[in-house]
Amino acid sequence: MSETTAPTGATAVDTGRRASGLPIRLEGVTKRYPGQGKPAVDAVTLELPAGQTTAFVGPSGCGKTTLLKMINRLIEPTSGKIFLGDEDVTGQDPDKLRRRIGYVIQAGGLFPHMTVGANVALVPKMLGWDKKKVAGRVEELLDLVGLDPAVYRDRYPRELSGGQQQRVGVARGLAADPPVLLMDEPFGAVDPITRQRLQDEMLRIQDELGKTIVCVTHDFDEAVKLGDKIVVFDVGARVVQHGTPEEILSNPAEQYVADFVGAGATLKQLTLARVEDVELRRVTTAVVGTESAAAVAAARAVGDDYVVVLDSRGRPVSWPTLAELVRTTTVPGTVDTRLPVVGLRSTLNDALDTMLAASQAGVVVMGGRDDLAGVLTIESVMAAIQQARAAVAG
Repeated sequence: MSETTAPTGATAVDTGRRASGLPIRLEGVTKRYPGQGKPAVDAVTLELPAGQTTAFVGPSGCGKTTLLKMINRLIEPTSGKIFLGDEDVTGQDPDKLRRRIGYVIQAGGLFPHMTVGANVALVPKMLGWDKKKVAGRVEELLDLVGLDPAVYRDRYPRELSGGQQQRVGVARGLAADPPVLLMDEPFGAVDPITRQRLQDEMLRIQDELGKTIVCVTHDFDEAVKLGDKIVVFDVGARVVQHGTPEEILSNPAEQYVADFVGAGATLKQLTLARVEDVELRRVTTAVVGTESAAAVAAARAVGDDYVVVLDSRGRPVSWPTLAELVRTTTVPGTVDTRLPVVGLRSTLNDALDTMLAASQAGVVVMGGRDDLAGVLTIESVMAAIQQARAAVAG
């Protein structure tokens, strides 16, 4: 049996965020199933940095999900050691270990007979938190994932959309403030638009919390978007390449990696550019319930054709034209479910895709806790893409 190790010399990633997670170290981790000639996971050795997101990517059946599940011992390794920080967890009580590790799967994996609040509160209650602390944590986390606690806390999973269920699943995974969050194809069961928004939400949450996240995906574009580091696996969880998205796109270690990345690797490098790297445009805003005439006058004074409507907490809810606003006395609070929205950590490719489906020739950019960061126009995106293309070609 040959040991599979990560290549040396990988560039460290300075994410600029605080790290509240723990590093994960795998030493010769192997999984053999009875009756199979080859191990499902063959002596994998990896170091996953604290406070960063590492994406496990590879073809179906390569062992990446098995390896993920061995980290929290949903699957027991046949041999090898797993460390959280400096602590070997392979000999610990697996139930106690899982309470220290968040776990998110497709569709959230919510208990259908329990309310949203009860689903999120599950692990804190197991850990013996008092009712007041649990209730406060539920409120905090629902707000963190963009769900108003007053609206969603007492609903049942069947009353939520797929994207909302996935948000609750993330909140439940973070409920006990674990240092490590494991995500198994977390956004694979939702439509492309919802997937993009959930990815953006995850990037925002990670910027705020700095957890150690391991995310399994079969989608290389998702790995590039979410991962500070990417591990490309072949059969038996052989580590073919471990590095930053930039390193893997610009310098694939083997032809296998180049084939897995697929055609258009140069274009994929353009998706590394983020909305936060581009200058945003200020836009006229108005708060729900204020006088429409004042908002229209303010917009006309600076040459804006649209006004971004904010709720009482400063979150964008709609983006009406001046012609629409002049027909109202007060600024309406109707939420536009098709509002073109991206996050600061969204890729320019995501922003452009969102713009193409919008009528405003731009997108609203969310920051922090879904507050307004500004507006990104199609002209700004095209200019940034041309600059990135020139840099790649040069």
